[in-house]
This record gives sequence, C-alpha cells and structure tokens, in this order.
Amino acid sequence: MTAPGGKPFLYVVVCAAGVAADVGVLIAAAQERGWEVGVIATPTATGGFFDVAAVEARAGRPIRSAWRAPGDPRPFPAPDAVVVAPATFNTLNKWAAGLGDTLAVATLCEAYGLGVPIAVLPCVADALAAHPAYADSLIRLRGMGVRFGEPYSGEEDRAAFEWERALDLLDR
Repeated sequence: MTAPGGKPFLYVVVCAAGVAADVGVLIAAAQERGWEVGVIATPTATGGFFDVAAVEARAGRPIRSAWRAPGDPRPFPAPDAVVVAPATFNTLNKWAAGLGDTLAVATLCEAYGLGVPIAVLPCVADALAAHPAYADSLIRLRGMGVRFGEPYSGEEDRAAFEWERALDLLDR
C-alpha cells in the first residue's frame, strides 16, 4: 500500500532504549528517501525515552502505542515496510515467540504474516545478549526473513547507532 500522495508507508517501531532519543534521525532519513512514516512505540518507550511531541511533529502524525477501539478508523495505511529501531531484548524475544501483548509486538507479528519486509537494529546489553533465549529468537526471526543490522549494546556512544542502516537493509 502507499500513503495518500503516492509515497510508500514505513512503520517505525520504537522500543525503550536510551538511543531511542535519536529516533528522529531515522524518521528524517526515511522521509528524505521518499517514505511517509508512522511511529508505533512500546508503552515503556513513550514514558521518557524520546520526545513524543518532537517525534510526532517530525513524522507529521500521532504516535501509536495502544490499540484502537473497534470501529475507529485505522490511523495509518498498511505498511510497505517496517523498521524496528532500537529493538530491545524484550521485544525481540516476545516477537519471536508470537506474544503480541503490545501494539508494537502485535504489529510485528502481523507484518510478518502479511509478507512485509522488516529491518531490525538491535539494542541489547551484552549480558542480556548472552541469554540463550535471545540467540534462539534471532535464529527464528532470521528464518522468518527479518533483516538485521549490527547489534548495539548501549555501551557505545549514541552517535554509533546506525539509524540509516535500517533503510539500507530494506533496499536489498
């Protein structure tokens, strides 16, 4: 599907990690590449991990973090692609297990079922990345065709997070 105006529509799923403060970099880069953008955030991410008002202004539409009521119109068109950045340990494990208990994770589960291309930039601390469930989740998600950028542990400088890499992954 495309957004009104003929541009492809990108869902950006944002999880609760410190680097999320810079998600505007991804939104701006996507818009420069011709995407319309809708942001879906985990409930925790909207609680201070990024400036909600600034991201809504940059995207040009409200952030979604909760389900709409039956009968309410869909706030975004169907996605042409999805980027999950930053993608946390919790979200990646729940998604791989099919546990859609938040709008963000349920959206990822549905996007896979619709065959929508998905790119992920993981942001997982080294101690959590050592957990065997995480390795299993990455194997499952890669087997589903999910495209991954290099992991970021959160210990690096925030400037090292490669926001635009997610868009490059969608282009392949």
